[in-house]
Amino acid sequence: MLVENNVPLQQYNTFGIVAKAHTLVRVRSVQDVHDLLADPALAGQPVFVLGGGSNIVITGDVKPVVLKMEIKGLRLVEETDRAWIVEAGAGEVWHEAVAWTIAQGYPGLENLALIPGTVGAAPVQNIGAYGVELQDRFDSLDAVDLATDKPFSLNAAQCAFSYRDSIFKHAPSAAGEYSDLPRGMGLAGRAVITHVRFRLPKLWTPDLGYADIERKIAETGVTEPTAQQIFDWVCEIRSAKLPDPAVIGNAGSFFKNPTVTEYQCTDIIAREPRIVHYPMPDGTIKLAAGWLIDACGWKGKTIGKAGVYEKQALVLVNRGHGEDSVTGGEVMTLARAIQTSVYERFGIRLEPEPVVV
Repeated sequence: MLVENNVPLQQYNTFGIVAKAHTLVRVRSVQDVHDLLADPALAGQPVFVLGGGSNIVITGDVKPVVLKMEIKGLRLVEETDRAWIVEAGAGEVWHEAVAWTIAQGYPGLENLALIPGTVGAAPVQNIGAYGVELQDRFDSLDAVDLATDKPFSLNAAQCAFSYRDSIFKHAPSAAGEYSDLPRGMGLAGRAVITHVRFRLPKLWTPDLGYADIERKIAETGVTEPTAQQIFDWVCEIRSAKLPDPAVIGNAGSFFKNPTVTEYQCTDIIAREPRIVHYPMPDGTIKLAAGWLIDACGWKGKTIGKAGVYEKQALVLVNRGHGEDSVTGGEVMTLARAIQTSVYERFGIRLEPEPVVV
């Protein structure tokens, strides 16, 4: 267990916000978590789990103990007639883990290529893109209870996945055995994920239902793409639409796509016929948050050093550089202004995706 004090966090958050961690612990094994909880100087203190820093907005120096997740490892742990079960350490870079599975001949994660962040953060957010969500390929995970130092495992049902949501984003309620977690019991701040396992199907069929992928099929003439081809297409699509955090600081898609009832959608379409919307299996309609923001005139606009990306209104970016970087306060001021505009025009409240620290 490596413990550091007053650690600059600018390089550890993709927005590039200047801040420090009062205490940072580099977690490179499960034993490091146990050692942390046995340390009298650290045990019992509030913690903040940091993966790739791609889904956070830091609004000041971080007082909780920062657990920088650096557990590595990629391996096939089981093979059945129907699937390959692949395990990844929580500190693995998500995109690199996806690329590894494809290279090994285990398809299924290709639509999730180039999503920033680490493997351990993926179940927390139930990441998704181009018609696939993590829950569609999830098998189980291992974690450690920070209150009791007990290791435990969760399956998909116990993680209570929903759109960009999981049990790890909700505050703890009543205590319970992890083997029989009640839906709604929160684990935010109580648990740290150490390993994640994916169930990748042998009877693989490509997910091609998104317009961007359909355009790639039309452009290339490839009607039955391989997993590798879809992986490459998704990388090309995302690179064309989204800024590279190494060049322009950002946290990816800043707002969740809101869902409305069919009646609400019909009412909005009557006023805004061009609104981008997608029917969902449960009968609700998902609206494109980027389209709503763009319709309110925010694309390319700036408040302080926080701006709306010119190519994709769903992405907020850092217009500053180095020590003269955007502040978390500027980012949230811009986000609130966008929320107000969208609500006043459409009657819809946009919900941010990133965690505000």
